[in-house]
Amino acid sequence: MTHTRFTPLIDQLPATVPFVGPETQERGRARAFAARLGANENGFGPSPRAIQAMQDAVTEVWKYADPTSYDLRHALATHHAIPTDSIVVGEGIDGLLGYLVRLFVQMGDAVVTSDGAYPTFNYHVQGFGGTLHKVPYRNDAEDLPALLDRARQVDAKLVYFANPDNPMGTYARGVDIVAQLDRIPQGCLLVLDEAYVEFAPADAVPQIAIDDPRVIRLRTFSKAYGMAGARVGYAMGATALIAQFEKIRNHFGMNRLSQIGAVAAVQDQDWLTQTVTQVAAARDRLMHIAQDNGLAGIPSATNFVTMDCGRDGAFAQRVLQGLIYRDVFVRMPFVAPQNRCIRVSVGTPHDLDVFAAALPAALAQARD
Repeated sequence: MTHTRFTPLIDQLPATVPFVGPETQERGRARAFAARLGANENGFGPSPRAIQAMQDAVTEVWKYADPTSYDLRHALATHHAIPTDSIVVGEGIDGLLGYLVRLFVQMGDAVVTSDGAYPTFNYHVQGFGGTLHKVPYRNDAEDLPALLDRARQVDAKLVYFANPDNPMGTYARGVDIVAQLDRIPQGCLLVLDEAYVEFAPADAVPQIAIDDPRVIRLRTFSKAYGMAGARVGYAMGATALIAQFEKIRNHFGMNRLSQIGAVAAVQDQDWLTQTVTQVAAARDRLMHIAQDNGLAGIPSATNFVTMDCGRDGAFAQRVLQGLIYRDVFVRMPFVAPQNRCIRVSVGTPHDLDVFAAALPAALAQARD
């Protein structure tokens, strides 16, 4: 008999994490990567105003952060022209997904997602005992009509839909998302993950009333704002829904410096525009590198390009390992048929030079 008494659910879950970080891989390899192009980080960095604001505040890090995130919520409310009470701030989208699942999912409750979509959402659902129902991608894109059909069949409480999508980089038009809203089953919430939306064309953004109780939208400072290490995300939705987070969220979970930096970042939209332009140029170069090596880059609305290696998952895995051997960190989708691809984040010109030099040899080795 052991001293500790875990829940039956915890005893049944495997010991795992959604992603193995590049630092873990570097320790295993006993050397650093020359190009870090696997985590969809923004190597162009945050606004200088955000950096300065955090540096100016560092001597006050002895203070706890404002548990209401008052300044940041007001800055975001101004930016989005919505009520402050329609916004909750959390420890990245990952943290907010955990709170959201905790609000809705009990043992056995049905949740619908795409097979191969963001693993962290699945991690939270399984951690609270929910039952995942997965729908295949359609033409390398998440299939919202099919997701809602499955939600109706299984009486799902949540439907997860990322727009643009990770890991494929594809997107649905906002008008097409809006056209599906009346098909959301009664009592089901559409979780609209918009982590990459700042990189997407304008027509990717659906016009949904903030008080629509059927939808919650998730945004982050990790991607376009270049603050992945700060762990700042936010959710937008009807005030009655957002208020429920107050019952269970970690009120002192937000970093003080991160909040201050995020306020400065959202107020520097010129820097955001410049970053989006740099990302688009790097994305175009990745598409050309893929083409030069006989691969098909999938048109992307994100800060990465997913490259079709033209064979199966085993071949793509060999390409990935060949790149890692050559000190280039990339990732790949986990589920067939999307696992025929590798996923390469945008980076600085130097990063892309390193990738361009390593890819031909990695492909040749994989074909041997």
